[in-house]
Amino acid sequence: MSIETAGGAAAIKFFGVAVLASALGTAVGFALMWPRTAREAVVRFTCAISSSITFGPLLAIGAHSWWPSYFTSAGQVGAMYGGDAMAGLLAAAAPFLVIAALPAWWLLGGLVLWLERRRGKDIGEIAHDAVDVVKTVKEGLL
Repeated sequence: MSIETAGGAAAIKFFGVAVLASALGTAVGFALMWPRTAREAVVRFTCAISSSITFGPLLAIGAHSWWPSYFTSAGQVGAMYGGDAMAGLLAAAAPFLVIAALPAWWLLGGLVLWLERRRGKDIGEIAHDAVDVVKTVKEGLL
């Protein structure tokens, strides 16, 4: 197998797993917080995939530094079943990609709901509401 072919196969495996994991995270988000419009669904789906692809690998790297034996054994399992060790590593990293997708989905959904409740207000009133929310949360934490 040439280097170009191996690199292409690795890229397809990585991005395929990332997109599938992102889609799974989005599906879980759909189940827990259903969008109100098709446009909102597209925006939230795009945000979830972007978050998964951006922050998922960082989360997986953090997990690898905390729990290296998990990733080592995942690579060994991938090789044990006649596959590439990278396939086992990607399978081990996939849950972290899903986990990274969910906060974006929920935060964006919460922001849409918060702004919808303030429909008809000008930017000053919305900013005042935001300051009140921050004060309330801050007081609750202290």
